[in-house]
Amino acid sequence: MNVYLVGGAVRDALLGRPVSERDWVVVGATVAEMTAQGYRQVGRDFPVFLHPETHDEYALARTERKTGPGHQGFEVHADPSVTLEEDLIRRDLTINAMAQSAEGELIDPFAGLADLESRLLRHVSDAFAEDPLRVFRVARFAAVLSNFEVAEETRVLMAGMAAAGALEELSAERVWAELVKAIAGDAPQRFIEVLSEIGALDPWLPEFHDKIPVAPASELTGAEAFAAFVSPLEEAEITSLTDRLKAPRSYQRLALWIARHRKVWPDWRQADPDALMAALGEVQAFKPDSGLEAAFAVASSLGAEGAADLIAAVRSVREAVRVEALQAEGLSGPALGQALTDARRDRLVLAQTDG
Repeated sequence: MNVYLVGGAVRDALLGRPVSERDWVVVGATVAEMTAQGYRQVGRDFPVFLHPETHDEYALARTERKTGPGHQGFEVHADPSVTLEEDLIRRDLTINAMAQSAEGELIDPFAGLADLESRLLRHVSDAFAEDPLRVFRVARFAAVLSNFEVAEETRVLMAGMAAAGALEELSAERVWAELVKAIAGDAPQRFIEVLSEIGALDPWLPEFHDKIPVAPASELTGAEAFAAFVSPLEEAEITSLTDRLKAPRSYQRLALWIARHRKVWPDWRQADPDALMAALGEVQAFKPDSGLEAAFAVASSLGAEGAADLIAAVRSVREAVRVEALQAEGLSGPALGQALTDARRDRLVLAQTDG
């Protein structure tokens, strides 16, 4: 049997980018031969194995035939007769359809290296149209490889898939995963730009029809990066988007906080004290493990001045207003809660005037 490094690891090595994970294709082997060598099978629908030491994924060379809707609607054929080229032709883009032998030889049957040098995202074959997620994958690659352009023939194919309603068969989870990866890219706004140019914002991302997302600051990740990305959207739009994509609630909460209080946090010293208290209460700012730092990391990246001062002021209020001291005065229940709120508000008003 012959083993080849394939896909993103080959692409990224040629680009001089960090290689985070390696995928391998095994040609000429059977399931029995793989398990006999200690590989652990993890793929139920097609033979994928984990290396006994590195835990890298090794897949038997395979072909696929579309038999129904969805990402599970494929008939997979994997046996020792399947060639490397037959395996590579089912991949999405030419730059992802290259392989490297154990001796370091580059196998490039679909001119992926030429497209890599030309900075082009080009589909390998018409089989691209069998998986509508590839529309989002190409848009994601445009966001991650920001100096690449989508080949015109690939744009035409993607636009046709969108117009035919193919994107509707995707699951929310798969679309969300591509969006999150795109937001972590060098130019995340290109994810929306590419989809918009080919008429593919519906049915998953219609809120961006007339809105341009924000590229998050490099130090933001996860929910913080997402909140910055969707900050041009209104509250109702963020709610509909995150509900549709089944986004984690932590992502939704932070994004809504930014949208809801965007008029409060830019200049907190001039803000209405009650509005400021309400905004801080939503992120439980007066608790030691609050979400305040995350919220204002996003706020600061969007141009809010004084975020660091507000965080310092809140920490000062935490120190000055102790629940134990109020309990020592005999307060409990609703009276204790109201006293806490009043004392924190008074301290915050003092902090607003101290600057």
